[in-house]
Amino acid sequence: MIEEAVPNASEIKAIFDRIAPVYDQMNHSLSLGQHRIWKQMTVKWSQAKPGNIALDVCCGSGDLTQLLARQVGKTGQVIGLDFSPQLLTIARQRIAEKSSHLPIRFREGDALALPFDENSFDCATMGYGLRNVTDIPRCLQELHRVLRRGAKVAILDFHRPKAPIMQAFQQWYLNFIVVPTAEGLGLTEEYAYINPSLKRFPTGNNQVKLGYQAGFNHAVHYSIAGGMMGVLVLTK
Repeated sequence: MIEEAVPNASEIKAIFDRIAPVYDQMNHSLSLGQHRIWKQMTVKWSQAKPGNIALDVCCGSGDLTQLLARQVGKTGQVIGLDFSPQLLTIARQRIAEKSSHLPIRFREGDALALPFDENSFDCATMGYGLRNVTDIPRCLQELHRVLRRGAKVAILDFHRPKAPIMQAFQQWYLNFIVVPTAEGLGLTEEYAYINPSLKRFPTGNNQVKLGYQAGFNHAVHYSIAGGMMGVLVLTK
């Protein structure tokens, strides 16, 4: 049996730079518009409050960042961090065009070496990023380091459902919805990483264990969308 090569950080960054122009369109199409609801749930579980200083790691084009900023309000502050300069360019353009009033700053950076001091943030979010980092334990340790005591981070990502019927549906969805959509946009190779990355990604129970190992005092994983998505909530 030949194992599929695991992409390194530079390869993953290159993938996201290439898909940046259609990133939002793909997210909307592939989730049938449901990604907005899942992101709202993620912000709610982060317990972001007005006046908070918040962090959105792997912010992409800034969807989750904007929801977080609306929650912390004009007295708060949100930093959106991503390693893809192309996605950050789109995020900044979107804010400048439609949401310049929101308290957001974007910054290029590495989720495995967050460029912030210890105990800097009141809450944090992460959408579809944990599955793509090359070292999940280190990423969680970094989130723990920059959060203040009692702060929460809510992490949204794909998940492998337990029910056989949902497992079959997820595989059908990847094969017959994701692949054709990517092909139609000329991004077959760029989206081919989703299925193998999902197979490598820890299940919810294992994510909880990794959260405790990273130093968090409380960890819980919420399955959503029939178990095909999940939100890991960690409390420092």
